[in-house]
Amino acid sequence: MAMKHSGSFVLCTTVVLLGLALALTVGCSSKSGDGGGANLPTSAAGGGETSAAGAGGAVSGEVRVDGSSTVFPITEAVAEEFGIEHPEVHVAVAFSGTGGGMKKLIAKEIGLAGASRPIKAEELEATKAAGVEFIELPVAYDALAVVVHPENTWAESLTIDELRIAWEPGAQNVVKSWSQIRPGFPDEPLGLYGPGVDSGTYDYFTEAVCGEEGASRGDFQASEDDNVLVQGVSNDPAALGFFGMAYLTQNEGLVKAVAIDDGNPDNGDGPQAPTKDNVINGVYRPLSRPLFIYVNVEAAADPAVDAFVRFYLDNAAELATEVGYVPLPDSVYDLVRARYADRVVGSMFEGRGSVTDASLEEMLGQ
Repeated sequence: MAMKHSGSFVLCTTVVLLGLALALTVGCSSKSGDGGGANLPTSAAGGGETSAAGAGGAVSGEVRVDGSSTVFPITEAVAEEFGIEHPEVHVAVAFSGTGGGMKKLIAKEIGLAGASRPIKAEELEATKAAGVEFIELPVAYDALAVVVHPENTWAESLTIDELRIAWEPGAQNVVKSWSQIRPGFPDEPLGLYGPGVDSGTYDYFTEAVCGEEGASRGDFQASEDDNVLVQGVSNDPAALGFFGMAYLTQNEGLVKAVAIDDGNPDNGDGPQAPTKDNVINGVYRPLSRPLFIYVNVEAAADPAVDAFVRFYLDNAAELATEVGYVPLPDSVYDLVRARYADRVVGSMFEGRGSVTDASLEEMLGQ
């Protein structure tokens, strides 16, 4: 790899913010707008007019990616490095949330969607209705970080039950103070910050904490942009928020992680912090999870898209680590590369939800 990715999550390229989508272009680039809108005038969904010209097998064309803001830093880093090796390929990367990315993938507006949770049952049905086949590819692990303001001296740890007290639907307009979460906590107004409802992180958190995807109180500060959440928590001494661990790692001093106790001694004794080792050892439960890219099979026939996906899988371990996530084991990356090479379509999760006890190695080996 030619560059280090410090976690600013902004390339030295054109950046356009439209609504909730941040779009940027990498490599041989021009302004990409919001990463979608009208159907693409392409030879393959999500790709551009692509050629495999040149004696050295160089490719040219366009690749469009949208989706999860959690996966965005990995994809951004991959796109930057890919642009160095393939300057004739224009890669446009955006984030509009996992749900937003899935909608664009199904509409064939993009070739790849980043996702911080598996595809939902209703999204699976939509792919069938639209005649879209996809390949589901895990690329890294994430520890979903629960965070507070650095000056918070009382909430060094929380249990899953206490998180539920704060976030469950019945807490709306009822649980307004930290003192209602645990006896002994101060009577400070509770400021809640989290991803918006199109976010896969929101879906995962609500299933893991509240027992059902999408089941939470609605009176919290929501954004699909995790940098906005970091800013909100860092400016609110009584804040409680959550987002992907890369945004924690890259914002040390602005926010502080809370250790989480799931009450199961088999997952580690007592509260566990969102660290790489705890994710690998399986003790940061239930808030550790895989991250994905979903590839439209039709788009994968485009040489530029195919080259980008292969480059992504070959470099995901290093670049995921650089931006603050946890790489998959080498044996799992081998299985993921084989899944892509064999064009294995469909989801290992089959729309059954985000939280599972099965390992990726077990699921990929089925």
